[in-house]
Amino acid sequence: MGSKKPQKKEEVKSDIKRGVDKIMGNAVPAVVEDIVGRTGARGEVTQVRAKILEGRDEGKLIRRNVKGSIRISDILMLRETQIEARKLRTKIMKGAYS
Repeated sequence: MGSKKPQKKEEVKSDIKRGVDKIMGNAVPAVVEDIVGRTGARGEVTQVRAKILEGRDEGKLIRRNVKGSIRISDILMLRETQIEARKLRTKIMKGAYS
């Protein structure tokens, strides 16, 4: 009835790494330099300036929208580094950063 053999430690580690690669893909780390403001219909999205740490755009500062709690010096894992978020039009901010 299909009994499985126990896996070796190396096989288990490679399976875990393969799973992380599927989730993260070719993710690039970026550190949050500045919190620009809150956006979204209810202020649930935070716009940040992030500095890319690795890859072909290393050292580039980009503006990104982040959902969830975020602080300066947090690390973001970006799937792509080419597209930037639009600038906020007003200085009115919702939430904790107003």
